[in-house]
Amino acid sequence: QVRLVESGGGLVQAGGSLRLSCVASGRTFSSVSMGWFRQRPGKEREFVAGVGWSGGGPYYAESVRGRCTVSKDNAGITVTLQMNSLRPEDTAVYYCAADMRARGKTFNGNYWGQGTQVTVSA
Repeated sequence: QVRLVESGGGLVQAGGSLRLSCVASGRTFSSVSMGWFRQRPGKEREFVAGVGWSGGGPYYAESVRGRCTVSKDNAGITVTLQMNSLRPEDTAVYYCAADMRARGKTFNGNYWGQGTQVTVSA
């Protein structure tokens, strides 16, 4: 059974930093993409960042570009999201995803974690 387990969420003040990690078990994703989505209160889930596509990347949502860095280990087991200069509007449940495919102007994942809460206070 494939599992993605996130960690690193929490409460942080605006301007602070957090580092999210996601560990895969049951299979590895060395040759496919891994990344992050988030769901803000009252909003639909949205793509945040991803890495590992054979055709390019990493890719970032405009809302986080320049403040976040996504990385994946060569073994395809761990993907991290370093988030800096956090804002209250970054408050969301952050989900790890793997094997992401293009879907219109965004992406969708074939594998998902259970999510980790990030809360940014003003």
